[in-house]
Amino acid sequence: MQLRSFMSSKIHKAIVTEANVDYVGSISIDADLLDAAGLLPNEKVLVVSNTSGARLETYIIKGERGTGYIGVNGAAAHLIKPGEEVIIIAFTLSTEPVVPKAILVDKNNRFVCDLTERQAEFAPE
Repeated sequence: MQLRSFMSSKIHKAIVTEANVDYVGSISIDADLLDAAGLLPNEKVLVVSNTSGARLETYIIKGERGTGYIGVNGAAAHLIKPGEEVIIIAFTLSTEPVVPKAILVDKNNRFVCDLTERQAEFAPE
């Protein structure tokens, strides 16, 4: 039995609202977005900046619900700054492919739509 790593959840095109190098690490995410994307506090995520190209791994802290808050904390704040557009991705280990939950947010980090069914539309032919 071979375990493979599959994308399980994604928040696409979020805007970082704060970067705090003095905080103890992690990424804080509005609880509404966590629910919409199927993400959990303390879950490991890959954060990819569409703005700078920076990539980093960290864990999630649940942010205040309804605020649109995306805060990059600790050492990660040296790599990703406020105003940068990011993709936040979680993975799971499985022997079989999984159907990921992916959402798109607007510039205020408000839910726009579920991308789960639409991801194939964006793939090159």
